[in-house]
Amino acid sequence: MDFSEDEIQRYARHILLPEVGGTGQETLLKSRVLIIGAGGLGSPLALYLAAAGVGRIGLVDDDVVDLSNLQRQIAHVTARVGHAKVDSAAEAMRALNPGVSVDCHNIRLGPGNVRALVRGYDIVCDGSDNFATRYLLADACALERRTLVSAAVLRFEGQLSTFRPHDGGPCYRCLYPSAPPAGMVPSCAQAGVFGAVTGVMGTLQATEVLKELLGIGEGLSGRLLVWDALAMRFHTIRLSRDPDCRLCGDHATIHDLSAHQDMPAGAACAHDPVAAS
Repeated sequence: MDFSEDEIQRYARHILLPEVGGTGQETLLKSRVLIIGAGGLGSPLALYLAAAGVGRIGLVDDDVVDLSNLQRQIAHVTARVGHAKVDSAAEAMRALNPGVSVDCHNIRLGPGNVRALVRGYDIVCDGSDNFATRYLLADACALERRTLVSAAVLRFEGQLSTFRPHDGGPCYRCLYPSAPPAGMVPSCAQAGVFGAVTGVMGTLQATEVLKELLGIGEGLSGRLLVWDALAMRFHTIRLSRDPDCRLCGDHATIHDLSAHQDMPAGAACAHDPVAAS
């Protein structure tokens, strides 16, 4: 691939890195990443992937920009309150890098559309805001053999992991076999979220995605990264594949998405209960 003069200037700092170089930048330009959620996590994630030159980025969100979003969802601005989040985020991404293609999926993810969406991309990123979507997406990615990079936040805490059960690593259900009972985990609207925490976790998520695409460094498959922003302390928890897992275990029982047919809309925050442990 021959880079244009504009591309050479735009991606010069990547190309200078021996771990990336021209070959790696070409890989990024040919890559396809799907982002679920154009909110607090999806905003920095989408902007950094666009800046890095990921060639095709899909955004899935059926919500509109609300004034309360702007404390943390930095892809959106006051003038776009009331606009579809995917369109608002796409506008910001194209302004940053007009050389990337952005697919706007202004839809609610469900069992009838998720597998086809996931199938069209190389890597999937979960920045969703409810447990129903998280389990649906985890199941779909495992069934479609797609790597899932999942981040979550609540209050002053965040967590991040990569799930590659198709390569022998643990899946999301190895960590969380089933969703917590309704009401056990408060929503962001109930408990609050420190805006900059979503920025840090979304940026870490982008870093992990770029490493996965380039095949560099040590990924987070088999590890859960947990951040306590108040203590400014990171730690990792080792994860193992569960041989009894219903999704990726030795005698798996989840072979389709039939269990999600009555999927509720959900409104819980995009946070998993282990982050506080």
